[in-house]
Amino acid sequence: MAGHLGLVGSALTKTLRAKGYDNIVGRSVDELDLRDPAAVRAFFDAERPDCVFLAAAKVGGIVANNTYRSEFIYDNLMIQNNVIDAAYRFGVSKLLFLGSTCIYPREAPQPMREDCLLTSPLEYTNEPYAIAKIAGIKLCESYNIQYGTNFIAVMPTNLYGPNDNFNLEKSHVMPALIRKIHLGKALEENDMEALKADFDRMPVEGVDGSDTARVIEKLAKYGVVRHANGVVSVEVWGTGAPMREFLWSEDMADACVFVMENVDWSDLCAEVGAGGNELRNCHLNIGTGREASIADLAAMIRRTVGFRGEIRFDASKPDGTMRKLTDPSRLHSLGWRHSVELEQGIGMLYGWYKNIE
Repeated sequence: MAGHLGLVGSALTKTLRAKGYDNIVGRSVDELDLRDPAAVRAFFDAERPDCVFLAAAKVGGIVANNTYRSEFIYDNLMIQNNVIDAAYRFGVSKLLFLGSTCIYPREAPQPMREDCLLTSPLEYTNEPYAIAKIAGIKLCESYNIQYGTNFIAVMPTNLYGPNDNFNLEKSHVMPALIRKIHLGKALEENDMEALKADFDRMPVEGVDGSDTARVIEKLAKYGVVRHANGVVSVEVWGTGAPMREFLWSEDMADACVFVMENVDWSDLCAEVGAGGNELRNCHLNIGTGREASIADLAAMIRRTVGFRGEIRFDASKPDGTMRKLTDPSRLHSLGWRHSVELEQGIGMLYGWYKNIE
Protein backbone atom coordinates (compact mmCIF):
# COMPACT_ATOMS: atom_id res chain seq x y z
CA MET A 1 0.00 0.00 0.00
CA ALA A 2 1.92 3.01 -1.28
CA GLY A 3 0.60 6.00 0.65
CA HIS A 4 -0.99 4.02 3.49
CA LEU A 5 -1.11 6.95 5.93
CA GLY A 6 -2.95 9.44 3.71
CA LEU A 7 -6.63 10.07 3.08
CA VAL A 8 -6.79 7.50 0.26
CA GLY A 9 -4.36 4.90 1.59
CA SER A 10 -5.81 4.83 5.11
CA ALA A 11 -9.33 4.33 3.72
CA LEU A 12 -8.06 1.53 1.47
CA THR A 13 -6.22 -0.15 4.34
CA LYS A 14 -9.31 0.00 6.56
CA THR A 15 -11.49 -1.49 3.82
CA LEU A 16 -9.03 -4.28 3.03
CA ARG A 17 -8.72 -5.26 6.68
CA ALA A 18 -12.52 -5.31 7.01
CA LYS A 19 -12.57 -7.79 4.12
CA GLY A 20 -10.02 -10.05 5.81
CA TYR A 21 -6.82 -8.97 4.04
CA ASP A 22 -4.24 -8.85 6.83
CA ASN A 23 -0.90 -9.04 5.02
CA ILE A 24 -0.74 -5.35 4.08
CA VAL A 25 2.68 -3.71 3.83
CA GLY A 26 3.21 0.05 3.92
CA ARG A 27 6.08 2.43 4.61
CA SER A 28 6.01 6.03 5.74
CA VAL A 29 7.87 8.65 3.71
CA ASP A 30 10.60 8.64 6.36
CA GLU A 31 11.04 4.89 5.90
CA LEU A 32 10.88 4.80 2.10
CA ASP A 33 11.26 7.70 -0.31
CA LEU A 34 9.26 6.58 -3.35
CA ARG A 35 11.08 9.17 -5.46
CA ASP A 36 14.26 7.11 -5.06
CA PRO A 37 14.34 4.31 -7.69
CA ALA A 38 17.02 2.26 -5.91
CA ALA A 39 15.12 2.38 -2.61
CA VAL A 40 11.86 1.38 -4.31
CA ARG A 41 13.49 -1.57 -6.07
CA ALA A 42 15.11 -2.71 -2.82
CA PHE A 43 11.70 -2.59 -1.11
CA PHE A 44 10.04 -4.66 -3.86
CA ASP A 45 12.93 -7.13 -3.83
CA ALA A 46 12.55 -7.63 -0.07
CA GLU A 47 8.74 -7.70 0.17
CA ARG A 48 7.70 -9.23 -3.19
CA PRO A 49 4.09 -7.94 -3.05
CA ASP A 50 1.37 -9.77 -4.96
CA CYS A 51 -0.78 -6.68 -5.49
CA VAL A 52 -0.05 -2.96 -5.28
CA PHE A 53 -2.29 -0.02 -4.53
CA LEU A 54 -0.47 3.11 -5.71
CA ALA A 55 -2.15 5.78 -3.58
CA ALA A 56 0.96 7.80 -2.75
CA ALA A 57 1.05 11.28 -4.27
CA LYS A 58 1.84 14.89 -3.56
CA VAL A 59 -1.57 16.54 -3.38
CA GLY A 60 -3.07 19.90 -2.44
CA GLY A 61 -5.67 22.50 -3.23
CA ILE A 62 -5.69 25.24 -5.85
CA VAL A 63 -3.19 27.45 -3.95
CA ALA A 64 -0.67 24.66 -3.40
CA ASN A 65 -1.00 23.36 -6.97
CA ASN A 66 -0.43 26.80 -8.47
CA THR A 67 2.41 27.71 -6.07
CA TYR A 68 4.48 24.51 -6.00
CA ARG A 69 4.16 23.60 -9.66
CA SER A 70 7.57 21.96 -10.01
CA GLU A 71 7.12 19.72 -6.95
CA PHE A 72 3.65 18.65 -8.10
CA ILE A 73 4.91 17.41 -11.45
CA TYR A 74 8.34 16.12 -10.42
CA ASP A 75 7.42 14.32 -7.20
CA ASN A 76 4.36 12.65 -8.69
CA LEU A 77 6.18 11.54 -11.83
CA MET A 78 9.01 10.06 -9.79
CA ILE A 79 6.71 8.25 -7.34
CA GLN A 80 4.55 6.61 -9.98
CA ASN A 81 7.37 5.85 -12.43
CA ASN A 82 9.39 4.05 -9.76
CA VAL A 83 6.50 2.06 -8.29
CA ILE A 84 4.93 1.03 -11.61
CA ASP A 85 8.27 0.00 -13.10
CA ALA A 86 9.20 -1.98 -9.97
CA ALA A 87 5.81 -3.69 -10.05
CA TYR A 88 6.59 -4.90 -13.56
CA ARG A 89 10.17 -5.93 -12.79
CA PHE A 90 9.22 -7.91 -9.65
CA GLY A 91 6.21 -9.68 -11.15
CA VAL A 92 3.34 -8.00 -9.31
CA SER A 93 0.13 -9.73 -10.43
CA LYS A 94 -2.06 -6.63 -10.27
CA LEU A 95 -1.60 -2.90 -9.65
CA LEU A 96 -4.18 -0.18 -9.07
CA PHE A 97 -2.97 3.36 -9.86
CA LEU A 98 -5.04 6.15 -8.33
CA GLY A 99 -5.18 9.39 -10.26
CA SER A 100 -7.68 12.23 -10.23
CA THR A 101 -10.43 13.62 -12.43
CA CYS A 102 -8.34 16.79 -12.83
CA ILE A 103 -6.79 14.87 -15.76
CA TYR A 104 -9.71 15.96 -17.91
CA PRO A 105 -9.73 19.15 -20.00
CA ARG A 106 -10.90 22.41 -18.47
CA GLU A 107 -13.76 22.62 -20.97
CA ALA A 108 -14.53 18.91 -21.08
CA PRO A 109 -18.11 17.92 -21.96
CA GLN A 110 -20.15 17.34 -18.81
CA PRO A 111 -20.41 14.80 -17.32
CA MET A 112 -16.86 13.74 -18.18
CA ARG A 113 -16.45 10.34 -19.80
CA GLU A 114 -13.13 8.51 -19.83
CA ASP A 115 -12.74 9.12 -23.56
CA CYS A 116 -12.53 12.92 -23.21
CA LEU A 117 -8.95 12.58 -21.96
CA LEU A 118 -6.45 14.66 -23.99
CA THR A 119 -9.13 16.25 -26.18
CA SER A 120 -8.43 19.91 -25.23
CA PRO A 121 -6.32 22.05 -22.81
CA LEU A 122 -6.17 21.40 -19.07
CA GLU A 123 -7.03 23.80 -16.24
CA TYR A 124 -3.89 25.94 -15.83
CA THR A 125 -3.76 26.05 -12.03
CA ASN A 126 -3.31 22.28 -11.64
CA GLU A 127 -1.78 21.44 -15.03
CA PRO A 128 1.52 20.03 -13.64
CA TYR A 129 -0.29 17.62 -11.31
CA ALA A 130 -2.75 16.61 -14.06
CA ILE A 131 0.06 15.95 -16.54
CA ALA A 132 1.82 13.72 -14.01
CA LYS A 133 -1.37 11.71 -13.49
CA ILE A 134 -1.97 11.42 -17.24
CA ALA A 135 1.58 10.09 -17.55
CA GLY A 136 0.69 7.49 -14.90
CA ILE A 137 -2.32 6.34 -16.91
CA LYS A 138 -0.17 6.07 -20.04
CA LEU A 139 2.57 4.24 -18.14
CA CYS A 140 0.09 1.59 -16.93
CA GLU A 141 -1.42 1.38 -20.41
CA SER A 142 2.00 1.02 -22.08
CA TYR A 143 3.25 -1.70 -19.73
CA ASN A 144 -0.01 -3.60 -20.22
CA ILE A 145 0.25 -3.43 -24.01
CA GLN A 146 3.95 -4.21 -24.23
CA TYR A 147 4.45 -6.65 -21.34
CA GLY A 148 0.98 -8.06 -20.63
CA THR A 149 0.79 -6.64 -17.11
CA ASN A 150 -2.53 -6.09 -15.31
CA PHE A 151 -2.17 -2.48 -14.20
CA ILE A 152 -5.46 -0.57 -13.84
CA ALA A 153 -5.80 3.21 -13.51
CA VAL A 154 -8.76 4.65 -11.61
CA MET A 155 -9.67 8.33 -11.45
CA PRO A 156 -11.58 9.26 -8.28
CA THR A 157 -13.42 12.55 -8.13
CA ASN A 158 -12.82 15.02 -5.24
CA LEU A 159 -12.41 12.95 -2.09
CA TYR A 160 -13.10 13.76 1.54
CA GLY A 161 -13.09 11.69 4.71
CA PRO A 162 -11.08 10.57 7.77
CA ASN A 163 -7.38 11.58 7.74
CA ASP A 164 -8.11 14.46 5.35
CA ASN A 165 -5.67 17.38 5.29
CA PHE A 166 -7.00 20.33 7.32
CA ASN A 167 -3.85 22.45 6.92
CA LEU A 168 -5.21 25.87 5.91
CA GLU A 169 -2.12 26.55 3.81
CA LYS A 170 -2.46 23.46 1.60
CA SER A 171 -5.85 21.77 2.02
CA HIS A 172 -8.57 21.08 -0.50
CA VAL A 173 -11.86 22.97 -0.42
CA MET A 174 -13.88 20.57 1.77
CA PRO A 175 -11.52 20.29 4.79
CA ALA A 176 -10.52 23.95 4.46
CA LEU A 177 -14.14 25.11 4.67
CA ILE A 178 -14.97 22.74 7.53
CA ARG A 179 -12.04 24.04 9.57
CA LYS A 180 -12.59 27.72 8.74
CA ILE A 181 -16.31 27.56 9.51
CA HIS A 182 -15.59 25.64 12.74
CA LEU A 183 -13.14 28.39 13.73
CA GLY A 184 -15.69 31.02 12.70
CA LYS A 185 -18.25 29.48 15.05
CA ALA A 186 -15.74 29.47 17.93
CA LEU A 187 -14.92 33.13 17.22
CA GLU A 188 -18.57 34.22 17.14
CA GLU A 189 -19.14 32.44 20.45
CA ASN A 190 -15.97 33.99 21.95
CA ASP A 191 -14.79 30.47 22.69
CA MET A 192 -11.08 31.15 22.98
CA GLU A 193 -10.43 27.73 24.47
CA ALA A 194 -11.79 26.09 21.32
CA LEU A 195 -9.64 28.37 19.14
CA LYS A 196 -6.53 27.63 21.18
CA ALA A 197 -7.22 23.90 21.15
CA ASP A 198 -7.62 23.92 17.36
CA PHE A 199 -4.36 25.82 16.82
CA ASP A 200 -2.55 23.55 19.30
CA ARG A 201 -3.68 20.48 17.32
CA MET A 202 -2.76 22.03 13.97
CA PRO A 203 -0.65 25.18 14.13
CA VAL A 204 -1.15 27.66 11.29
CA GLU A 205 2.12 28.94 9.81
CA GLY A 206 3.87 27.89 13.02
CA VAL A 207 1.38 29.68 15.31
CA ASP A 208 -0.13 27.51 18.06
CA GLY A 209 -2.76 28.37 20.65
CA SER A 210 -0.38 29.94 23.14
CA ASP A 211 -0.57 33.46 21.64
CA THR A 212 -4.16 34.70 21.36
CA ALA A 213 -3.25 37.83 19.41
CA ARG A 214 -1.42 35.83 16.76
CA VAL A 215 -4.26 33.31 16.56
CA ILE A 216 -6.66 36.16 15.72
CA GLU A 217 -4.14 37.52 13.21
CA LYS A 218 -3.87 34.17 11.42
CA LEU A 219 -7.63 33.72 11.42
CA ALA A 220 -7.96 37.07 9.66
CA LYS A 221 -5.28 36.13 7.13
CA TYR A 222 -7.30 33.03 6.18
CA GLY A 223 -10.57 34.91 6.02
CA VAL A 224 -12.15 34.31 9.45
CA VAL A 225 -12.90 37.81 10.74
CA ARG A 226 -14.99 39.51 13.43
CA HIS A 227 -16.26 42.85 12.08
CA ALA A 228 -16.98 46.10 13.95
CA ASN A 229 -20.68 45.23 14.17
CA GLY A 230 -19.81 41.96 15.92
CA VAL A 231 -20.66 39.74 12.96
CA VAL A 232 -18.14 37.03 12.08
CA SER A 233 -17.56 36.22 8.43
CA VAL A 234 -15.75 33.37 6.70
CA GLU A 235 -14.19 34.07 3.31
CA VAL A 236 -14.38 31.56 0.48
CA TRP A 237 -12.18 31.91 -2.59
CA GLY A 238 -13.95 32.61 -5.88
CA THR A 239 -17.55 33.33 -6.72
CA GLY A 240 -19.09 30.20 -5.21
CA ALA A 241 -20.47 29.29 -8.64
CA PRO A 242 -18.15 26.39 -9.61
CA MET A 243 -19.79 22.98 -9.40
CA ARG A 244 -17.96 20.13 -7.71
CA GLU A 245 -18.56 16.45 -7.15
CA PHE A 246 -17.47 14.90 -3.83
CA LEU A 247 -16.93 11.25 -2.91
CA TRP A 248 -16.60 9.86 0.62
CA SER A 249 -13.13 8.33 0.87
CA GLU A 250 -14.39 5.00 2.21
CA ASP A 251 -16.78 4.72 -0.75
CA MET A 252 -13.74 5.29 -2.98
CA ALA A 253 -11.86 2.57 -1.11
CA ASP A 254 -14.75 0.15 -1.52
CA ALA A 255 -14.77 0.88 -5.27
CA CYS A 256 -11.02 0.30 -5.54
CA VAL A 257 -11.14 -3.02 -3.70
CA PHE A 258 -14.11 -4.02 -5.86
CA VAL A 259 -12.04 -3.30 -8.98
CA MET A 260 -8.98 -5.10 -7.62
CA GLU A 261 -11.07 -8.20 -6.83
CA ASN A 262 -13.35 -8.26 -9.87
CA VAL A 263 -11.96 -6.31 -12.84
CA ASP A 264 -8.95 -6.91 -15.10
CA TRP A 265 -7.44 -4.56 -17.67
CA SER A 266 -8.63 -6.92 -20.40
CA ASP A 267 -12.21 -6.33 -19.19
CA LEU A 268 -11.75 -2.59 -19.60
CA CYS A 269 -10.28 -3.02 -23.06
CA ALA A 270 -13.35 -5.02 -24.04
CA GLU A 271 -15.55 -2.31 -22.51
CA VAL A 272 -13.81 0.35 -24.59
CA GLY A 273 -14.14 -1.82 -27.68
CA ALA A 274 -11.08 -0.41 -29.44
CA GLY A 275 -9.58 -2.41 -32.29
CA GLY A 276 -6.02 -3.08 -33.34
CA ASN A 277 -3.25 -1.57 -31.22
CA GLU A 278 -5.14 1.63 -30.42
CA LEU A 279 -5.98 0.76 -26.84
CA ARG A 280 -6.52 3.96 -24.89
CA ASN A 281 -8.87 5.42 -22.27
CA CYS A 282 -9.17 2.05 -20.53
CA HIS A 283 -9.12 3.77 -17.12
CA LEU A 284 -12.11 4.04 -14.79
CA ASN A 285 -13.84 7.06 -13.29
CA ILE A 286 -14.86 6.66 -9.65
CA GLY A 287 -17.54 9.13 -8.65
CA THR A 288 -21.12 9.75 -7.68
CA GLY A 289 -22.30 11.46 -10.87
CA ARG A 290 -23.81 14.19 -8.62
CA GLU A 291 -22.60 17.74 -8.01
CA ALA A 292 -23.07 20.81 -5.83
CA SER A 293 -21.87 24.39 -6.15
CA ILE A 294 -19.17 25.68 -3.81
CA ALA A 295 -21.81 28.07 -2.43
CA ASP A 296 -24.12 25.13 -1.69
CA LEU A 297 -21.22 23.21 -0.13
CA ALA A 298 -20.44 26.15 2.17
CA ALA A 299 -24.11 26.38 3.15
CA MET A 300 -24.24 22.65 4.00
CA ILE A 301 -21.10 22.95 6.15
CA ARG A 302 -22.50 26.10 7.81
CA ARG A 303 -25.65 24.19 8.80
CA THR A 304 -23.69 21.16 9.99
CA VAL A 305 -21.30 23.22 12.13
CA GLY A 306 -24.01 25.57 13.44
CA PHE A 307 -22.25 28.76 12.33
CA ARG A 308 -24.57 31.78 12.30
CA GLY A 309 -22.23 34.31 10.70
CA GLU A 310 -21.70 35.24 7.08
CA ILE A 311 -20.13 33.37 4.19
CA ARG A 312 -18.41 35.89 1.90
CA PHE A 313 -17.11 35.02 -1.56
CA ASP A 314 -13.98 36.73 -2.85
CA ALA A 315 -14.52 36.99 -6.60
CA SER A 316 -11.01 38.39 -7.07
CA LYS A 317 -9.63 34.91 -6.32
CA PRO A 318 -9.66 32.15 -8.98
CA ASP A 319 -12.60 29.80 -9.32
CA GLY A 320 -10.64 27.10 -11.08
CA THR A 321 -12.56 24.83 -13.44
CA MET A 322 -16.23 25.78 -13.40
CA ARG A 323 -17.56 22.25 -13.59
CA LYS A 324 -15.97 18.81 -13.06
CA LEU A 325 -18.66 16.14 -12.98
CA THR A 326 -17.65 12.57 -13.73
CA ASP A 327 -19.61 10.06 -15.71
CA PRO A 328 -19.23 6.87 -13.61
CA SER A 329 -21.43 4.77 -15.90
CA ARG A 330 -18.54 2.45 -16.89
CA LEU A 331 -17.99 1.56 -13.22
CA HIS A 332 -21.75 1.28 -12.67
CA SER A 333 -21.93 -1.21 -15.54
CA LEU A 334 -19.32 -3.33 -13.76
CA GLY A 335 -21.48 -3.47 -10.62
CA TRP A 336 -20.43 -0.71 -8.18
CA ARG A 337 -22.23 2.44 -6.90
CA HIS A 338 -21.54 4.88 -4.05
CA SER A 339 -23.49 4.79 -0.76
CA VAL A 340 -22.72 8.03 1.18
CA GLU A 341 -24.47 11.22 0.06
CA LEU A 342 -22.81 14.62 0.46
CA GLU A 343 -24.58 16.19 3.45
CA GLN A 344 -24.36 12.91 5.36
CA GLY A 345 -20.64 12.72 4.62
CA ILE A 346 -20.06 16.32 5.76
CA GLY A 347 -21.58 15.46 9.12
CA MET A 348 -19.40 12.36 9.38
CA LEU A 349 -16.22 14.28 8.52
CA TYR A 350 -17.01 17.14 10.91
CA GLY A 351 -17.57 14.61 13.69
CA TRP A 352 -14.19 13.03 12.88
CA TYR A 353 -12.46 16.43 12.79
CA LYS A 354 -13.74 17.47 16.22
CA ASN A 355 -12.32 14.30 17.75
CA ILE A 356 -8.80 14.51 16.32
CA GLU A 357 -6.32 14.04 19.17
